[in-house]
Amino acid sequence: MTTDRTLDRIDRRILRALQAEGRLRNAALAQRVGLSESACLARVRNLEKAGVIQGYHARLDPFRVDIGLVLLVEVTLEGRHREERQHFERLVNDLPQIVEASHVSGETDYMLKVVVRGMADWNALKERMTREVGLARVVTHVVMDKPKVFQGYPIAPE
Repeated sequence: MTTDRTLDRIDRRILRALQAEGRLRNAALAQRVGLSESACLARVRNLEKAGVIQGYHARLDPFRVDIGLVLLVEVTLEGRHREERQHFERLVNDLPQIVEASHVSGETDYMLKVVVRGMADWNALKERMTREVGLARVVTHVVMDKPKVFQGYPIAPE
C-alpha cells in the first residue's frame, strides 16, 4: 500500500471480499487474498485508519422492519454560502430520520434518504428543517420498491 492511498491488487481483493461478506473472519480473508493472517490484519487496519473502510454493518430491508416510508428528497437551500451548508449539515446529522445525505451538484444542493412513520411525520420534519435552516425547494419521492439494493462499490479489477 502506498502512502497516497493508491490501492494495490491485494487491497482491492480485501475490499471486494469484505464488501461481499463483512463478517468474514481474518483467517478466511487472509486465505482468500493470499496473505498471512498478521499481514492481512495489518492491511485491513491500514484501510480502516485511512478511511477507505468506514465501518461494518448489517444491511436491513426497510420494508421488512416496519420503518414506514422511505423517501428520497431533493433539497435546495435558500442560502448557498458555506455557513448555510454547514448549518444544514449539522441539522441533518442530528436528525435520526435522515439516514443518508449527499451534497450534490446542479440546482439541487442535497439528496437525502429519509425514513418516517408516515407523511404527517415527514411534513413536520420538513417544516422543522425549513424553520431552522431555510429551504427554498423540496422535492419528495416515495420509494415504492427496491429492484436493486446497494451491495457495494465496484472495485477496479487487478
